[in-house]
Amino acid sequence: MRLIIALAILVLSPSLAFAHTGVGHTAGFFHGFEHPIGGLDHILAMVAVGVFAYVLGGRVLWLVPLSFVGMMIVGFILGAAQIDLPFVELGIALSSVVIGAAAAWGRPMPVAAAMALVGVFAVFHGHAHGAEMPADSSGIAYAAGFAISTALLHLAGIAAAFGIARLIGRHGKLAAQVAGGAFAIGGVGILAGWL
Repeated sequence: MRLIIALAILVLSPSLAFAHTGVGHTAGFFHGFEHPIGGLDHILAMVAVGVFAYVLGGRVLWLVPLSFVGMMIVGFILGAAQIDLPFVELGIALSSVVIGAAAAWGRPMPVAAAMALVGVFAVFHGHAHGAEMPADSSGIAYAAGFAISTALLHLAGIAAAFGIARLIGRHGKLAAQVAGGAFAIGGVGILAGWL
């Protein structure tokens, strides 16, 4: 029953909580670059990907962010081709909740599963970008802008996790897990309209 109530709240949340309202510039490198850093929902999700990669460590440290950026481009192509994808805004909104929670959980995960987890949400982010593109616009510069900006936010999450770990020593992974929980809570706040 709690799950049903939670899902109902998410579905009925006001659209103002979502980043993609169809308003604003959607062409050119600069507009693409500024979009991910212009909304709290994007920042939470993108930095959470970096923290998640740090928590898992090893090869995942680079493969998870690369998976996100790659699948975001796939989503962009689908959106630009006007191929419908259901629940795009909900998928975007849930991305920081789920990825942050996965980081907070901190349990080992197969590399393919971690890549798939972030890849699913990346498709939603990319689709929204592609669907917003004007039909007469070339999306290459715009896509390059948001892909680079997204990768930099992933790197910021990784760098922050490494920096905090260096400062506090052996409890660094625990601090990153706590940060993942904070990203998840922030995502819930966006969905509920608190942030």
